[in-house]
Formats: sequence, structure tokens, C-alpha cells
Amino acid sequence: MPDILILYYSRGGSVAQLARQIARGVEEVDGMQARLRTLPPVAPITQVAAPPEPEQGAPYVEKHDLAECAGLLLGSPTRFGNMAAPVKHFLDTLGAEWASGTLVGKPAGVFTSTATQHGGQEATLLTMLVPLLHHGCVIAGIPFTEPALSTTRSGGTPYGASHVAGADDAPHPSPEEAQLARALGRRVASLARKLQA
Repeated sequence: MPDILILYYSRGGSVAQLARQIARGVEEVDGMQARLRTLPPVAPITQVAAPPEPEQGAPYVEKHDLAECAGLLLGSPTRFGNMAAPVKHFLDTLGAEWASGTLVGKPAGVFTSTATQHGGQEATLLTMLVPLLHHGCVIAGIPFTEPALSTTRSGGTPYGASHVAGADDAPHPSPEEAQLARALGRRVASLARKLQA
């Protein structure tokens, strides 16, 4: 079965929770399966490097995951209206994949989480889309035909799935945030299936 790569960095757990909801949506599409992968943290050279495998959760991504996937969903917490450093660092290492067209024609979407309602979710999602456009991805958002997009009072945007964790850093998405995350997973998986045909 074709895989949809769900690649994310999560510090407090909320981006990982969104990734799991997106994976559920992917697997609601016949013949498609989710491949969850994460990114290691980056640190100044004076700190110890990350272990070769995370202690829990999804394994770290490898370059072959990009080549093998039929579509990509990229997730990051918001850092001042932009993606977190580990996501940017990984994207900056993809020169060979860009040159060879590894992601050209593959559908892609993005997702994020912030501590506050106005913490820069939409700016983060838009900045995450820019490198995907350079890689030739077919960009997928969440259309307003998804009813929860018009009723959500927390996360969820047409640019991608999102979650507002709040001051207490609650990792679990609201019912509407989860619904929209699953919708994004279904959308990317459905597009991948159509494009492969």
C-alpha cells in the first residue's frame, strides 16, 4: 500500500497528537497507509547529540522515507510565526532531493500547534509551505466544505490543521481540531491516490 509520510517535530506533545489524528484520516482512504516519522531536536554544539532513535513515539525520519512516500504532511510547533529549528534544519539538508525531484508531483500539507490563539499559526503554516513549493509538491489545504472550519473556536485553518494548546500546554486537540486534522489526512491521501492513478 502507498504510504503518506507524516513528518513532524513535537516538543510538548500536541503536534504529535495532531499527527496521530492526521494518520487516522489517511487510513480512512482505501489503499493508503500512514508512515509516522519524527525529527530529532537540534542543539548548540556544546550539548549532547540526540540518541540514534527516540525513546518513545515515531522513529526518526530517513531520506528514503521521502522517496518512498506518495504524499507528505509536515508538522511543527510554532516559533514566533515560523517553523521550529529542527524542521527548518531538516529541510535545509534536502538539496539532493530537491535537485533530483524526489517530491515533485506529490501532494503535501502542513500542521502546527501554538500556545495561544494568536501565536502565529497561519504564518507558520504558510512559511512551511514555501519549501514544499520549491520541491514541486502539490499543495493541499483544508477547504471550507469541511463544516468544522467555519465553526471552530480554537485551531483549524484553510492553510492546514492546527491546535491551540493554551497556557497549560494541553496536548490533546479539541473535537473540531481533531476532525480537521483527519480531514487534512484524508485529503492528502485521496489526492495521492488520484495522482498515482
